[in-house]
Amino acid sequence: MTVDVVGHADALRAEATRANERRVLVLAGNREQGYDALEAVLDALPVAITDTTLVGPADRLRCEHLPQANAGELLGTTRDVVILDAHEGLRPNALGKVVGAVDGGGLLVLLTPPLEDWPDRRGAFDESLAVPPFALEDVTGRFRRRLVETLRAHRGISIVDLENGRLDSGGLTDPAPRVEEPALEPPDTRRFPTAAYEACLTSDQIDAVEAFESLVSDANGDFNRRAVVLEADRGRGKSSAAGLAAGAFAADGQDVLVTAPNARNAAEVFERATELCEGLEDVDLTAADSRRLETTAGGRVRFHEPAEAVDELETVDIVIVDEAAALPVSRLEAFLAADRVAFATTIHGYEGAGRGFSVRFRDRLAESNHEVVDRTLVEPIRYAAGDPVEVWAFRALLLDARPPVAPLVADATPDTVEYRRLEPDDLLADETLLREAFGLLVLAHYRTEPNDLARLLDAPNLEARALVRDGHVVSVALLAREGNLEPATRAMMYEGGRVRGNMLPDVLTSQLRDESAGEPAGLRVVRIATHHEARSRGLGSRLLERVREEFGDDVDWLGTGFGATPGLLEFWRENGYRTVHLSTTRNDASGEYSALMLDPTSATGRELQDRHARWFARRFAALCSDALDDLEPDVARTALRSVDTAAAPPAGLDDHEWRVVAGAAYGPGLFDVDPGPFRRLVVRYFVEDPDAIDLTAREERLFVLRALQGRDWPTVAERLEYPSSGQCMRALGDAVCPLVDYYGADAGVDAALEVRERFVDE
Repeated sequence: MTVDVVGHADALRAEATRANERRVLVLAGNREQGYDALEAVLDALPVAITDTTLVGPADRLRCEHLPQANAGELLGTTRDVVILDAHEGLRPNALGKVVGAVDGGGLLVLLTPPLEDWPDRRGAFDESLAVPPFALEDVTGRFRRRLVETLRAHRGISIVDLENGRLDSGGLTDPAPRVEEPALEPPDTRRFPTAAYEACLTSDQIDAVEAFESLVSDANGDFNRRAVVLEADRGRGKSSAAGLAAGAFAADGQDVLVTAPNARNAAEVFERATELCEGLEDVDLTAADSRRLETTAGGRVRFHEPAEAVDELETVDIVIVDEAAALPVSRLEAFLAADRVAFATTIHGYEGAGRGFSVRFRDRLAESNHEVVDRTLVEPIRYAAGDPVEVWAFRALLLDARPPVAPLVADATPDTVEYRRLEPDDLLADETLLREAFGLLVLAHYRTEPNDLARLLDAPNLEARALVRDGHVVSVALLAREGNLEPATRAMMYEGGRVRGNMLPDVLTSQLRDESAGEPAGLRVVRIATHHEARSRGLGSRLLERVREEFGDDVDWLGTGFGATPGLLEFWRENGYRTVHLSTTRNDASGEYSALMLDPTSATGRELQDRHARWFARRFAALCSDALDDLEPDVARTALRSVDTAAAPPAGLDDHEWRVVAGAAYGPGLFDVDPGPFRRLVVRYFVEDPDAIDLTAREERLFVLRALQGRDWPTVAERLEYPSSGQCMRALGDAVCPLVDYYGADAGVDAALEVRERFVDE
């Protein structure tokens, strides 16, 4: 008997509509069978083609079409039907994005190969995991196997076997009738129009709209700098709350700037703002579209792309950043220049899986001078609580993965933990172990995505290791094998080609022009994380120690790359890693310059580190006055101190240069007439870090800001809180004195010592 696919799809959607939930329809078989069945379903369902989106490699339907790589355009939008064509491969990130776009009463349709065969099929995403020297056949299909298991196991998911005309899973759940919710009440005292609260659908949303009232200035026009943060899972109405607040501001004559990754992501904000203003009796709209509205009160709401929005901050009253977690940390930080700003972000779902907002930006916000009002929306709006598709998506992509609860690891120390290999098959067999390990990576790193779950399970170049306490993950490290590349591959990299999955050899070869850098075999620590309850106990160091013991004889170097902060640089330095490079551009996600560090484990690895350490120390002064002229002084200090001391460059000053330096230190000479020799001395000092020279942190920052970065005296004086430029200049001379004493005497430089003695004697 052949299954009635159209009738079954109609029943699924009817139940979804009745329960205000969503359903998944899996059409498994060959691709043409899938599209034939899909077209019949779409012709029969009472869904407008304008409310349907196909995400896949080809535009096969009359509806909107997006390739999987562009699925992010659906963030912040709602669709009645979304189709994901996975026949040529599945990007886990794309699946995370499209699930959240399906509205209550809607369908997510998955077009897949036969489910029995799907895990063994290789697609474009698998090709991205086949990093040299591994081949496509080395990539496994564990992620898809697990995905298929979750599809078969979860409620609300219908699976149609098209090849056999069989319904493998019905997907109908026969949900109980919903209990009618009590009427919502607006706040007793409020500044926004009552209509803004009457438009809210949950008490959470009322609280969120009320939080925006904190951005209204006081009666006398004075106010402290304030920020509102709305956090929510997908479908909780945070964008709608932001839109209602934006409309209320515009009705009051305020100028509101809205930004998001793209205009489509902010569509809900403008729809809600427009609806509110249209319903107010004493305010009319003079203009309204998807990117701008204006009111007769003189207020307006307008959209700008993030890069443009930063330039408009001084011209507006209020800034609203929607889908904030999808923006780079550096961009989010720029919005803190606004006096009144709101950030709306998703904490789970795809947008929240990149944790730049919660891991990095939250620290920046706490350090700012904004008073922060936080609200978290829990009650769903777009679909009912307990929606089975949300439950499935969270499990399938581990969007809600968490490390173990604190009491389970509270007594973990280096002496009470066990070192464990986290083999992919073991992770598949133990859901708790998988959730704990991946959850720790998610919470501890600013950019962990659904794609990373597939990498963890399927990528042949990745290894995972952990420290466990009574079977629970306390620390975890994700490791990538790099290097050991063939001559032809190394030549291709040197000539400008890109090689996937070999970050350190790629940078050392293509950017730093070392064609042999890809020959030694290495192991890069991609991520390392320790449970917050057990930090500062040496567990991360113990994990790195055990990794070195296990892999040290098999590779030539251990390495890492990360957004450079003084604390992280010091951590890696204490564990034997040494700086060989700082990127010349900031990382989009972290907003920081990236540091590359190596820990050699063989003579070949030592040669690689030594030459790059020498080159780095030699070029650092020039970089500081160019690409790194805004590098934080404490990062510069720590990065140089993390270079192998053997790479300290010689001062190389001739007699005249020593007279210039000593004259500025002890006599009437000036730094400004010839900064070059000062820079060489400063770099040598930082790399060598001699105990005989005792400078304060303030003096070292002065070296970075003035001697290396060449910032003008007034700026340096203000930054370091010197009373005047003159005193700042004298402080630099005083700080150079011990360098003259140490390096001049050590080199037996008569010219330097003669100058010192001449002016000291006076």
